[in-house]
Amino acid sequence: MGNLLYIIAVILVIGWLIGFVGYNAGGLVHILLVIAIIVVLLRIIQGRKVL
Repeated sequence: MGNLLYIIAVILVIGWLIGFVGYNAGGLVHILLVIAIIVVLLRIIQGRKVL
């Protein structure tokens, strides 16, 4: 589950970078960045849990 959160965060950050560099997508770029930050923060708060 933890690896999935990191993969989603990386995909969102890459999408944000593409939007930032490639074209101006307005609010979408910032929404992607905020979602990526939230996912990373959730992962930090949850910590590593052994199943």
